[in-house]
Amino acid sequence: MNPVHGILLKLGSVILFVLMAALIKATAEAVPPGQQVFFRSAFAVPVILIWLIRRGELSVGLRVRDPMGHVWRGLVGTAAMGFGFAALGLLPLPEVTAIGYAAPLLVVIFAAMFLGEEVRLFRLSAVGLGLIGVLIVLAPRLSVVDGLSAAQTLGAVLALMGAVLAALAQIFIRKLVQGERTSAIVFWFSVTGAVLSLMTLPFGWVVPDARVAALLIGAGLLGGLAQILLTSAYRHADASLVAPFEYASMLFALAIGYAVFDEVPATSMLAGAAIVMAAGVLIIWRERRLGIERGRQRKAAPPQS
Repeated sequence: MNPVHGILLKLGSVILFVLMAALIKATAEAVPPGQQVFFRSAFAVPVILIWLIRRGELSVGLRVRDPMGHVWRGLVGTAAMGFGFAALGLLPLPEVTAIGYAAPLLVVIFAAMFLGEEVRLFRLSAVGLGLIGVLIVLAPRLSVVDGLSAAQTLGAVLALMGAVLAALAQIFIRKLVQGERTSAIVFWFSVTGAVLSLMTLPFGWVVPDARVAALLIGAGLLGGLAQILLTSAYRHADASLVAPFEYASMLFALAIGYAVFDEVPATSMLAGAAIVMAAGVLIIWRERRLGIERGRQRKAAPPQS
């Protein structure tokens, strides 16, 4: 375990994911979301394969025990990606990032609903606080005045749907990690995403020019590399330690949004995002405390005869 190394890897993955989102946003006017999903998924595959080959895990890293579990994770995760990419074409980058923070909050609720996990008042209160923050971010987009705001309202709805599906995908991942390698989960998700995205071919795929194609390929390569850094981060440090650094993505999204897309965030968006991030950190802190307490209880328990 090397906590500092884990944190640096996590920050690296966060930066790459934001850059990937920026590349996707830059191609939004040229290609449809389904085609963006294809490039993001297909060009992540060789990156993951090279990583496995270098680690000497190719022979075992792609084996699966629960094929249908991977299928369901792929279906839900690919849909979440598609909604998120569509939202990027309609909303500022920091705003989509902020709405996406609803996903870890919803995971708490879905884990209680579908996995039977116990959720007590503290975490429920933090989730409620975070969802209030999401509503503050969404509020300016819920009033349709003209064509532009109607498109932005659609973008907000798509971003929220993407967050809901991303949370559901995390529930499938929690089940998969009990018997599957992380490398298999990551690889087969990329393969599933590439295959499923081909179903959107009848809905207006285009032949991109060299610039757009380069941006799309870059998004796929960055996405694959970011996933590897994220996976490696959790090898070097506890999840509860590195998870809060996910919220550094807002700083990068604000900087890139302003510098590249000339996006100036609204005060309400910043306030709502701050509330959501605070709620997320509270949940992570609580999870860490509970983990420490459970560890102490196990050490204190008498050995079974």
